[in-house]
Amino acid sequence: MRPVYIINGFLESGKTEFIVYTLSQPYFQVKGKTLLLLCEEGEIEYDEKLLKDTNTILELIEEEEDFTPSALMELDKKYKPERIIIEYNGMWNFKNMKLPWHWSVEQQITCIDASTFPMYYTNMKSLLAEMVRKSEMIIFNRCDGIEDLASYKRNIKAVNRQAEIIFEDSNGEIDEIFEDDLPYNLQDDPIILDNTGYGIWYIDSMDHLERYLNKKVEFTAQVLKPENFPKDCFVPGRMAMTCCAEDMSFLGYVCKYTGAADLQQRDWVKVRAVVKEEYWADYNGKGPVLYAEKVERTKAPKEEVISFM
Repeated sequence: MRPVYIINGFLESGKTEFIVYTLSQPYFQVKGKTLLLLCEEGEIEYDEKLLKDTNTILELIEEEEDFTPSALMELDKKYKPERIIIEYNGMWNFKNMKLPWHWSVEQQITCIDASTFPMYYTNMKSLLAEMVRKSEMIIFNRCDGIEDLASYKRNIKAVNRQAEIIFEDSNGEIDEIFEDDLPYNLQDDPIILDNTGYGIWYIDSMDHLERYLNKKVEFTAQVLKPENFPKDCFVPGRMAMTCCAEDMSFLGYVCKYTGAADLQQRDWVKVRAVVKEEYWADYNGKGPVLYAEKVERTKAPKEEVISFM
């Protein structure tokens, strides 16, 4: 199998700089050829000396219709590389990418220019979502002077919950302070979660569960009762629009409640619960588990679907 490393992002998002840095590192200078597929030309060009020193062969593919398994197979036969790096064109829909059967994606990284992220997020949300959906790492560069990095992180986590998100400014990697931007007070008892607060709490709990342990939260949610679930458990949650109307997810955590058997699928309820951390098989490890103190049936909210926009 040929290992493939995919670096994607819109034009001038820092893809070339990241690849140049990677090629220059000793850990990447391994035996054999590297085939670098360049799918768009930006302002920064690859240095011929670097390519020669790292035994890297550069091939330009300018048109999306030329990026086909058969064309890639011809390059594979011609160069017989040990590994392939693809600098993918951000204007090509990532879900249309098809690789030869023996090319195996080892890592996918998305580079984003933080200064232009709001524009792309507003106008090209579907393309952006396809880029980040399967990326293990999202790198926001050029973050200098941007104050609302917390919302950037939430927007990405809404599409890809597992992604590692890195913010960088001109001085290098920066630590994003998330707690100060929460739309609720962590000292409240209980913490009341409205439509906006619920979505933020759900995502923040994945990264900073310690902030909520043994605290009470209160929110309105819909009942989900998966098959084979314990009788004293259900999942209260909300449907969320992560990038467009066709891309919806149910966001909720397991809730233990003695009266769960009396709840019906899709009931609307107001939940007051204490947040704990426990092992749960569906989490593949430990995660948030709610212990309900009070569950009351209620009317559906005016806006049943929450959004991360």
